Amino acid sequence: MLSQHHRPLSRRGFLVASATAGAALALASGPARAAARPRPFGRYGSPAARPNPRTLYVHPGGAGDFTTVRDAVAAARGSGYTLVIAPGAYRETVAVDVSRPDLTWIGASENPRDVVIVYDNAAGTPKPGGGTYGTTGSATTTVQADGFTARWITFANDWLRADHPDITGTQAVAIKVQGDRSAFHHCRFLGHQDTLYADSMALAVFARQYFSHCYVEGDVDFVFGRATAVFEHCHFRTLNRTDLAAAPYGFVFAPSTAGANPLGYLVTRSRVSSEAPDAFYKLARPWVPSSDTTARPSLTVRDTHLGPGIDAVAPYANMSNSFPWQSMRFAEYRNSGPGAEITVPENRPRLTREQAGSATRVAYLGDWAPWKEC
Repeated sequence: MLSQHHRPLSRRGFLVASATAGAALALASGPARAAARPRPFGRYGSPAARPNPRTLYVHPGGAGDFTTVRDAVAAARGSGYTLVIAPGAYRETVAVDVSRPDLTWIGASENPRDVVIVYDNAAGTPKPGGGTYGTTGSATTTVQADGFTARWITFANDWLRADHPDITGTQAVAIKVQGDRSAFHHCRFLGHQDTLYADSMALAVFARQYFSHCYVEGDVDFVFGRATAVFEHCHFRTLNRTDLAAAPYGFVFAPSTAGANPLGYLVTRSRVSSEAPDAFYKLARPWVPSSDTTARPSLTVRDTHLGPGIDAVAPYANMSNSFPWQSMRFAEYRNSGPGAEITVPENRPRLTREQAGSATRVAYLGDWAPWKEC
């Protein structure tokens, strides 16, 4: 069971916790308690008292319009729909295509632990029709539409290496986000390798994304992709590993920013903690994919607390010797904590005060201000 301090992702643990929470809110213990039964959709009404025809209700026990998130998304034809999702563990894959812009998902209990969308595909998982899913196909949730917003939702991929020693493609994505103006408030993203894929629909498309008060956990490259993404007041947690005997266990960020895009990932007023031994994680490494060898990964981490799990002496590493991290756009500014200690200055590129003035959410997101919706 996940505690308030976010113990490592355990397939049985968080699913049991989530399912129990959902059942407690969705079902009464008997007729005698019917009067005290919580409303499954909280302050968001119910299908019987629908605030507008574009609000759809999801409830695993049948008290809403749909029992699965996937079916509710399929019914949301067009733009501007809202899905109110009752507590429960929804074991399914979900895709929001480009024909469903400005879609909003709301966790009805306003606690992200209560609404969990989870599946267990990995890149190397065999597909029913042959072949394997690959990294992109492993995603539990895929968002391609512009204007997507999620609040109080957990997105998870509970595939575990230990359960599948025969599979070498161990990337297992919880969510892949490609749409512009994609916002996540008070959400959790749980996985191990490649948890949160913050990307865009095409190389020449610069998708803006915003993550506020979110929690992300993983071990290898667990925040990655080419989006222009701002992470504000977020908590990144590196997991312990028993399959490796030596450092590094993994990397928090692996941006793949297009060379033509002046802005990649901005992490501000956040924190990085770890369950692994001290200095067993790197803060980042650049991802230059074979499909875009001109990529120049961009990451700025500022005003953020870096715990002892981050290797302060050498916080960055290469993913490929052909593309050294020193030639990429990595920078820090005014970070704190043992993982931010500057022991080898050349290993920690830093912004000047003047440069930091341009490393803001407004500079990254332009005329879109999703923080006003928090």
